[in-house]
Amino acid sequence: MVAVGSRYETESESGISHFVEHMVFKGGKRYPTARDVSEAIEGVGGVLNAATDREATVFWTRVPVAKLGLAVSVLSDMLLSPALDAAEVIKERQVVIEELRMYQDNPQDYVQIAFDALMWPEHPLGWDVAGREETVLSFTADDCRRHLEQHLLPSTMVVSIAGGFETAEAMGMIDDAIGPWAAKHPAAAVAPPPPATPPSGPPLRVIRRSAEQANILVGARAPSYNDPDRHVAEILNVILGEGMSSRLFLELREHRGLVYDVHSFMSRMADTGVLGIGLACEPRHAATALEAAVVELRKLAEAPVGDPELTKAREYAKGRLLLQLESTSALCEYAGQQLLLQGEIIEPEELVARLESVEAAQVSELAGRLLSAGLRAAVVGPFRSETRFEKAIAV
Repeated sequence: MVAVGSRYETESESGISHFVEHMVFKGGKRYPTARDVSEAIEGVGGVLNAATDREATVFWTRVPVAKLGLAVSVLSDMLLSPALDAAEVIKERQVVIEELRMYQDNPQDYVQIAFDALMWPEHPLGWDVAGREETVLSFTADDCRRHLEQHLLPSTMVVSIAGGFETAEAMGMIDDAIGPWAAKHPAAAVAPPPPATPPSGPPLRVIRRSAEQANILVGARAPSYNDPDRHVAEILNVILGEGMSSRLFLELREHRGLVYDVHSFMSRMADTGVLGIGLACEPRHAATALEAAVVELRKLAEAPVGDPELTKAREYAKGRLLLQLESTSALCEYAGQQLLLQGEIIEPEELVARLESVEAAQVSELAGRLLSAGLRAAVVGPFRSETRFEKAIAV
């Protein structure tokens, strides 16, 4: 895991972190081609992949425990000794452009891109993590090398392993693979990314597209992962729209039949966050469904949650966390990302205690703050007018 993502990029570099994530799979010193890389892992029944977000890029593999040494060898070679061949860069540009077009052709993906741009206008947090076609077409092998030299450092990397291995043996493998490289890279400070700025401009964007279903995202700025209220936000999110017993699902789908898909979600960064509500419905019902979703958030602000519902939400959040951590993949990501982004690993028991301490008054107060901050919404569908959507998000 490397502490770099799209929020560290300038406008002309938009998408470079994601592009480099693609390029390191093309081979290195020990595994010189993309085929060598993939066959090394898949040849033992393993899985190899990566993901780029706003603040972190994650390269991961899952292999039988007896093949841990192979996993360390492949990942370290990819990251520390990538070939970054110029001809491969040219080919990969088109691959990434096709990925960008795929997201734009999918209304559910496209509405997320539009929503992010509304939440963080004119800011790296609001740009598509994969960049834009014009920036992707400009990337060179030297750009990729420069990006790695600036951001891939011992101080920005965390190695996380979970499974049935011997700790001392695993540490020895890591030291052998990374130690020589780390010794050549003295500690260096990486410039922090630009801080999040307040949202500005119109709070609504309606993108007209001929489609059988409307897709809507509405939300507001919410606590970051460094904010003490992040656990209150987690409980609020569960009550509002997590699962089939949430308020949004029961009211909009089960009771009124307005939507097929309705849910809420949290997205958190170091200094900002967002709580969003996602809707997918027949276009004729879109404005009504949006109004109904906003009403449910307003109800949370106006009346305290009852004890049975609050207890259920706490148990849901706690149980989901503990069940997820039974997977070695989830445990690996849980520990690694906490250490990378927050500088410490909080034990699950401590997180459970924090969730249990959330009170009804805190949930109502936070819901009120979200509404006061102002709702912003993105809509994709066959709409000619914005008027009803504007009225729906006016609080």
